Amino acid sequence: MSTATVLQVNLAVPELSNAKRVGRTGINKQPVDHPVAVRAPGPKRTGLHSGLVGDQIFDIDHHGGDDQAVYAYAREDYDWWERELGRELAGGLFGENLTTAGLDVNGAILGETWRVGDELVLQTTFGRIPCATFQWKMGEPRWVKRFGAERRPGAYLRVVRPGNVRAGDRVEILDRPAHGVTIAESFHAWLHDAARLREYLELDGLPEGLRADINRKLGR
Repeated sequence: MSTATVLQVNLAVPELSNAKRVGRTGINKQPVDHPVAVRAPGPKRTGLHSGLVGDQIFDIDHHGGDDQAVYAYAREDYDWWERELGRELAGGLFGENLTTAGLDVNGAILGETWRVGDELVLQTTFGRIPCATFQWKMGEPRWVKRFGAERRPGAYLRVVRPGNVRAGDRVEILDRPAHGVTIAESFHAWLHDAARLREYLELDGLPEGLRADINRKLGR
């Protein structure tokens, strides 16, 4: 088994989007070659930054906050998309902060914890729901639907213990909840299987932010 590592650390380089009602966006993420401090950004809609110092967010209604402090996407899933789309895809294109290697991001259990480097500890919260800005950035027809049909959303994470992250840091899985529901499974249920999503509310160890989001989605 290969060692799981952070292949790239990516921060926003703001640009203008022509996606409807979007304007300025931070989805354009570019790799940096220095350590980046990571800390909890606070509740959604209260700040213009992610959990990574220097990473800007503009659509604070839909992005950011403690449960979306960090976004991780696996290089292996980029490679799969490259074969599907017939073109090269650079790390950071999907808007992730951490491009990983040797880590099954979509197979991560909801609420599992990772140690990244020496100090930083993160906890998975949910998968990334595609949006119009993402489709604009990709330039692929019906990208929202296509991305949503696959179980490769990448993972949002909250900050359990702050610390620095840089390319080359090792990623170690510290704990996995016994419920066994993965990022990929829950992403599919959110978009396509409301009955299964309702069952998740009974799980022990489900992130509380996700529990609240599910209740809202189900109108409870």
